[in-house]
Amino acid sequence: MATIVNTPAQGNTDSGSGMGMVVGAILLIVFLFVFFVYGLPVIRSSMGRGTTTPQVNVPEKIDVNVNQPE
Repeated sequence: MATIVNTPAQGNTDSGSGMGMVVGAILLIVFLFVFFVYGLPVIRSSMGRGTTTPQVNVPEKIDVNVNQPE
């Protein structure tokens, strides 16, 4: 007759410290900070807001004298 040995399940070997969640939260906060400081101004400037168009003043009459005195 054969003997069958069933080993019990190991169970959860995680220590339960939650360090991965803390590191993930810190990385998320850093990413959001960098996005708000650098990303949003770049997106806003590329959408045309915040840029000014140059204003060119053209005179109504231009006096061009092509006859040169001798």
